Amino acid sequence: MFVDRVTVKVEAGKGGDGCRSFRREKFVPRGGPDGGDGGAGGSVVVVAEAGVDSLAALVHRKHWRAQAGTSGSGSNRHGAKAQNITIRVPPGTIVLDAEHEFVLKDLAAPDDTVIAARGGGGGKGNTRFKSSTNQAPREFTRGTAGERRRVTFELKVIADVGLLGKPNAGKSTLLSRVSRARPEIADYPFTTKIPNLGIVQVDINRSMVMADIPGLIEGAHAGAGLGHEFLRHVERTRLLVHLVEPLPMDGSDPVQNYRAIREELQLYDVDLADRPEIIAVSKAELPGAPAVQQQLAAATQGDVFLFSSVTGAGLKELVHRTYTLLDSERQPK
Repeated sequence: MFVDRVTVKVEAGKGGDGCRSFRREKFVPRGGPDGGDGGAGGSVVVVAEAGVDSLAALVHRKHWRAQAGTSGSGSNRHGAKAQNITIRVPPGTIVLDAEHEFVLKDLAAPDDTVIAARGGGGGKGNTRFKSSTNQAPREFTRGTAGERRRVTFELKVIADVGLLGKPNAGKSTLLSRVSRARPEIADYPFTTKIPNLGIVQVDINRSMVMADIPGLIEGAHAGAGLGHEFLRHVERTRLLVHLVEPLPMDGSDPVQNYRAIREELQLYDVDLADRPEIIAVSKAELPGAPAVQQQLAAATQGDVFLFSSVTGAGLKELVHRTYTLLDSERQPK
């Protein structure tokens, strides 16, 4: 099960109380204070871990609670510090405070870490209050409470290249041909309901990560269908490959379909719409595909690729052009 948004409650442990104690030893007539400090409570730590690819493990555990520190005791013995508990999430996860809606941290890379709830501090034993004017202090302090909050984990797929297009434009088929990813493929719209990632090996030394973003529909920027769920996965990509189907099953105009997706990107995020884009007409084996390629080139005043995932025609050229443009985007500017 692929899950890309989960809200949980996190609760750090309370700090242990300080101890009020005095030495009681034979032949020691004036025993002084010997109360130890309490131990700190455990924190709730979120770690991005390579190999974790979904938030599904968090679905069935909505409350994460760390243990409390133990109290201090006599003979200046300090209480034990409680262990932290760790929540493991995929790289690319944004950790947000669910109530106040601010970002705690964007865990973009493996091993990135954030403390979602900090453990309470241990209290001070009465030994801490001893002074020249207070030889037998009775003061001590309690441990402080740990932090509590509701936290939302939002996963944004990390990929170099995002495949865009209307439902059934051929995105999943292309990904399956150029990588080892095996997304569900069928001849009806909305086959893909979750993003699929694949590593495209250009040659022995060069590769890129490509994501098949589920098909967008008009109104996606406002949440129509699963618009926001899909669009946020495009945000991290450096480059977009926009696929256009030459003969849509619904009889719609391919050029207008391209413009509709571009408008959704513009309405959702202007920066996203300005990202470098490669336009490609899929299903080159269908009659009329070259004509659609020419129409798109005229409408966009740019190059438009034509390829077929079935016959393999134009695939190599599309992959190499995609990597070349991606490589130029990776260079410092």
